[in-house]
Amino acid sequence: MQSTDWPEHHSQMLRELHAKGLSYAEIARTLNAQFGTSYTRNATLGRGKRLGLAAPAASKPARSDPRPMSAAAGMGRRGREPSAGQATMPPPPKPAPPVRLRSVGVSPRLLSLDRLEANDCRYPYGGDRDDDPITFCGHPRQPGSCYCTPHFHLTRNPPEAAADRPVGPLTLRLVAAA
Repeated sequence: MQSTDWPEHHSQMLRELHAKGLSYAEIARTLNAQFGTSYTRNATLGRGKRLGLAAPAASKPARSDPRPMSAAAGMGRRGREPSAGQATMPPPPKPAPPVRLRSVGVSPRLLSLDRLEANDCRYPYGGDRDDDPITFCGHPRQPGSCYCTPHFHLTRNPPEAAADRPVGPLTLRLVAAA
């Protein structure tokens, strides 16, 4: 229901129930039972705010153990140290090491897209600046790939040697017995 669809007697009942100290969820249930409506808690809350009603005071249980005073107690929320139950913010991430770019010893043919043939390497060159055209390698490509052999290895192989890679666990599963 739109807020403009509230009849005046519904708004008056909302004011009365709010004055009695009912929560907005209880007010919504009472209005729905009495008038056969389908107001939600949020709808009654929004209507109450538009009518200028204050939110009901939430009755929180008093703390049995007072918080210890710290040097940052008067600094506001950001200056406080987290209590035992609160999660702390993780430290900011360390900057990533600079990326080492690799290159291959290929003299590209620098073909435009409209001049590429079906079996030409599609490794792109250029396009780094706005006025820089994008061209492609154009050498014969490797079977089953869209790149020539040097560009295929450039894009697929990691820079570290296989011996330097950490070895993970290997799990073998028997699929069918012979």
